[in-house]
Amino acid sequence: MKVDRQKLHIVAVLLLSLLMCVSLPMIGAVLSGEAAAKYLEFPPRTHYVEHAPYRVGAFWLVAVLELVFLYLPLAAVLIKTAEIPPLARRGFPWWGWLGIVAGAVSWGLAWTRFPWFAGFQRHTFSPLWLSYIVVVNAVSFWRGGRCMLTDTPRFFLLLFPVSAAFWWLFEYLNRFVQNWYYVGIDDLSAAEYFWLATLPYSTVLPAVLGTYNVLTTFLGDTPLVLERSGTRRREALATLMLALAVFGLLGIGLWSNFLFPLLWIAPLLVLSALMELAGEDSLLFHLPSRGMKRLALLASAALICGFFWEMWNYCSLAKWVYEVPYVERFHIFEMPILGYAGYLPFGLECGLVGVAVWRLLHRP
Repeated sequence: MKVDRQKLHIVAVLLLSLLMCVSLPMIGAVLSGEAAAKYLEFPPRTHYVEHAPYRVGAFWLVAVLELVFLYLPLAAVLIKTAEIPPLARRGFPWWGWLGIVAGAVSWGLAWTRFPWFAGFQRHTFSPLWLSYIVVVNAVSFWRGGRCMLTDTPRFFLLLFPVSAAFWWLFEYLNRFVQNWYYVGIDDLSAAEYFWLATLPYSTVLPAVLGTYNVLTTFLGDTPLVLERSGTRRREALATLMLALAVFGLLGIGLWSNFLFPLLWIAPLLVLSALMELAGEDSLLFHLPSRGMKRLALLASAALICGFFWEMWNYCSLAKWVYEVPYVERFHIFEMPILGYAGYLPFGLECGLVGVAVWRLLHRP
């Protein structure tokens, strides 16, 4: 019964995190005098958030903060902990070559406008990312001798539905800040929009965690799930982190122009704090050197995926466009350059959810 109780703890943490992330921004918006109904519009087509214009001072302040507190520490950890592991010396698998060919064909179809392909043009994002997932698993297998697709197929397959729900949560949170919106979807019904969106959303976690595994074959083996260090739990720090997360989630509903970055940070704090209070692997606590390296690799994996997300989005028919307060300048594809920093905490969130899914399947 002990194993069942521990799994119930993880399920409870995930459900409580979901409840907080769904309810608190809405409470904040209602407290600010907004009508709740507009945040529940589906498909989301109305633009109601008035974004603050570009401010050169704010841009450079944010740029310096990102460099000092995100990118330089990330680089320092990767350089300090990098170690080139021995290669598995396996041949590149046949299904990896199939993924490369499928990806090249999908990319070509996504960025062209053949009349005979018009009916499928908006559906090219999912084949691109399914091909990417196959290729990164093939690279992991080739270099490290193992990958999720062949070694942990249950975990690999479960990531897809969990990923869809995971990213739908961020789509909901975006309703309060409207930092991105979609074009090329105006004629879709609610059901069509749901399925058109859910399929590519289901590829987010497999892509990020697959990229993480590839990075470990270049920079040193660091399993996603590490053993606890044996130190005591830090309930006080976790409680403080949870309080900050509550403020952040309320804040994106109250002051979206100022606190919009908390869309990426607050869910990370909620889930990490609740995992710590439940005695589970929380990523942000108990950080030996391998734990720090794991954070750096997860952040890097999400940043790499972010580059491909933005690149493949750029010339797609159904695509997203950004409106980010104060820093809407110097775009790389559709994303303003400073917006890429959001991928770093997002990578940690992907890791937390991945650890939770692994624990549910592989409790000793």
